[in-house]
Order: sequence, then structure tokens, then C-alpha cells
Amino acid sequence: MLSPDLATHVDAAAGPKAVFTGIDTHAHVFTQDMQMIEGRRYTPAYDALIADYSAMLDDNGLSHGVLVQISFLGTDNSYLLRTLRQEPARLRGIVVVDPGIRTEELHTFDEAGVVGVRLNLIGLPNPALAGSDWQKHLRRLAELGWQVEVQAEARRLPDLLPPLLGAGVRVVVDHFGRPDQASGVEDPGFRYLLTLGKTRQVWVKLSGAYRNGLAGRGERIAAAAAPALLGEFGAGRLLWGSDWPHTCFEQHDAASVARKALDRWIPSEADRRVVLVDSPRAFYRFSL
Repeated sequence: MLSPDLATHVDAAAGPKAVFTGIDTHAHVFTQDMQMIEGRRYTPAYDALIADYSAMLDDNGLSHGVLVQISFLGTDNSYLLRTLRQEPARLRGIVVVDPGIRTEELHTFDEAGVVGVRLNLIGLPNPALAGSDWQKHLRRLAELGWQVEVQAEARRLPDLLPPLLGAGVRVVVDHFGRPDQASGVEDPGFRYLLTLGKTRQVWVKLSGAYRNGLAGRGERIAAAAAPALLGEFGAGRLLWGSDWPHTCFEQHDAASVARKALDRWIPSEADRRVVLVDSPRAFYRFSL
């Protein structure tokens, strides 16, 4: 956890300000009785409620969080939006939408605390991001200042990211870029990701190491990937996420384990402050 002097304190002249001790940029909320999409890869047998998530943040000394629309709910973002409105100062959101969504609806989402959209492409084909419909949609997102968050295997990134960057949106790549378990940081897709640090248009989440391999393999990949990403992107383009409640991997991790892992991945306390507070505070539009 950050030492007290790294938090944002009260300015006596200006009045109280929000105290930022850490921002979790990747978590999900849902209930098991919600309407879920056909063909989903996962069906939960439990609820992930905002009260539980808030308690997790408190227990780990984290002040703020970013909720990401879970894949099995598709484009029905209503539960996420209701949750954001319960704690507008503490939470921000990432939604899943169709490219044909009305601009008015995007603005409604924006007012509720949404700051981007997610493309979770695991098990799905690449969308036609270079096509006119998608490019029009992406330009609207860029005008809103939103990000596009991508979860896909590293080998697919050379095809997926150029149309996004060309449209002018800021891009977030999930879970260390999802390098291949066998190749690890030598995965050509991961090597390509490293070349994008110089664009200053791409951020990478240090999250969900277990999604890149179990039995310690994912953690070993993360331990090798983190310094490579730090070297090419700098701390200001890295984000940390708990991946709470660890869907599909509930038995393998916990938020406290994920938080402690960051201390190994980013050993410099000054760099961790950037990853945990400074970068996500501005990126996700949290107010002082």
C-alpha cells in the first residue's frame, strides 16, 4: 500500500479534497439472476455486489475503482450504470456497446461516469474496425475523450490496434497484453505491443496474471512482462487492476494477492504511486 505521504491530503485553504490511496482499474459487478447472453463462456454461481467490492477496496487500502462491463451481460449496461450512480465520486465505468449506438445514449453514459468502451474479443472474431461503421463510431468515442479497452490474445494485437490508433482513440490493453503461455514475453504479439509505447496513445493493465497461465506460469510471465512494459511505456502508461471477483479463476487468486503482486512487478514506490494514483486519476477522470 502507499505510504500516507503519497496520498492527496486536505488543503486548508481550498477545503477538503478526495484522498487517493489507490485506484483499482479493473473489476466487475453482477448478480447471478441477471439475464445473460446466449453463447457465453461463463455463468456465475454467485453475486458480485457493490457492497462487496467497496469492502474489498477498503480492506486493501484502495480509495477508488473502475467497473468494467462483464462479457456475459453483453450490451445491457443497466446494472453497471445503476451501480455507478450509487457512488459517483468513487467509481467510473467501462461499457460494452454496439457501434451503431445513438450518440445521445453515449452522452447519457458519459454523464453517469462512463469513460470508455470494452472490446472483449476472447472467443470472438476480430471486428471490422477499419470499416466505415466502426471508424465513425470510434471517432465519436475519441470526441468524448473515451478509451477503448481491448482484451484479446497478443497474437491478434497487430491487426486490432492500428485501426483504433488511426481513429484517434486512447487504447487500453488488458491483462499484460495476453501473451501466449508457451512464448511468454517472446510472443511476437507482445513484442509488437512493446513498440507502441512511443505512440503515447496506449496504456497497459497489469492485471489478471493467472489469465496468462496457471501453476505459476502466469505470474512468471507477469514478472518478466512488467519491467519490459515499464521500460517501453513508462509508469504513466501502466495501470493496475484487481480483476475482482476473478471470474473463471475464483479459486486461484484474491484481490489482496493481486495488490501485493504489484509491489513485486513495480518495486519503486514512486513508480507505484504513478501506476496506482497519478495515471488512473487523470485517465479515468476522477476529481480532486
